[in-house]
Amino acid sequence: MGKESSSNALANERTDLAEDRTEWAEDRTIMANERTFAGWMRTGLAAVGIGLGFNALFGKLEPLWVPKGIATLFMIIGIFIFWVAQRNGCAVQSRLSSHQATPVKPTNIRIISGLMASGSLSLIVAIWIMEFETQ
Repeated sequence: MGKESSSNALANERTDLAEDRTEWAEDRTIMANERTFAGWMRTGLAAVGIGLGFNALFGKLEPLWVPKGIATLFMIIGIFIFWVAQRNGCAVQSRLSSHQATPVKPTNIRIISGLMASGSLSLIVAIWIMEFETQ
């Protein structure tokens, strides 16, 4: 009888450790998802920055719509990246349960992405309504 209860205690301890490891893995996955979201946001900002830089460097090209169009294309790519980042980030968050980690709320992920996309759209509008000085 003593040997059997010792065996059950060992099995319970192993089960508890396995559950702890699973919970820690889920928390690590949540944090990895947030790092991935941040990486996607940086990539989107880089695309928007490339568009702004292209427009600043080549804004005097003729016809005027060419540099604006290329800059707009890069900014639209950035907006698409923001949308994909929030979509994927929220999808992963919805499938996981946090245990010790405090994850970013999906609402905040959507707000961050929405603000970045809105700022990018504002830059597109500004590029198209901006007048270039003629010399």
